[in-house]
Amino acid sequence: MKLFKRDPFGNIIFIKRIIISIVGALTYSRFMVVNKTKIKGMQHLFDLPNNGILFLSNHQTYYADVIAFYHIFCSVKWRFYNTIMYPVYLLTPRVNMFYVAAEETMTKSGWIPKVFSYAGAVTVKRSWRAAGENTHRDLDTSGQDNIGKALSQGWVVSFPQGTTSPSAPVRKGTAHLIKEHNPLVVPVSINGFRRAFDKKGLFFKKRGTTLSVHFKKPIRFNPDDSVEDIVEQVSRLLVHDPDGFEAKEMK
Repeated sequence: MKLFKRDPFGNIIFIKRIIISIVGALTYSRFMVVNKTKIKGMQHLFDLPNNGILFLSNHQTYYADVIAFYHIFCSVKWRFYNTIMYPVYLLTPRVNMFYVAAEETMTKSGWIPKVFSYAGAVTVKRSWRAAGENTHRDLDTSGQDNIGKALSQGWVVSFPQGTTSPSAPVRKGTAHLIKEHNPLVVPVSINGFRRAFDKKGLFFKKRGTTLSVHFKKPIRFNPDDSVEDIVEQVSRLLVHDPDGFEAKEMK
């Protein structure tokens, strides 16, 4: 039955839609009342295909960044321009969206990781870190395959630095993913989330902050580019905007 249609990971779409609507309603004030979200470049998203799109963004909190993307993608579905001001978009949210998350974060006990996992998490094992310690493991091919499944069905947000540390290098796994699946890539720069929220993105740290999200023009990488070349290009694309589109305290 259509009511029980599932996404590529077995999650029931109807339940996923309800979760996104509820989480969106509960968090709307965090982005538009307590703080303000300023969006740039949303026009690049209006005519994108429904699948095969990879968003590459810097990462500042575990959950707040992802929730903001969900608000924006739902607003795009309703054709609102550079704003999430009108939460009517939560009545019929976009559900074909996923995000890449560390397996160790999403498998922790508690209802919050479970809810976020159901909403669209694609978990991967981090090859460079485990249990809070630096390590070295082979590339998680199963995680790469799951990201490929998500791309075949919708939009995927990935944080190629793999951590909320601002100076972390772009991980080579992102380059391998691009070479294997050749998605249309939308670079994104975000700012202000680290100032406004705690590391998890669940609690306020500084209210009255402007949160900035800048979507840049979609690009298709050359499949002949080396892994190192792609890593270098992605690193350049994720830098903050030179024109001053930065977070600041609300006046």
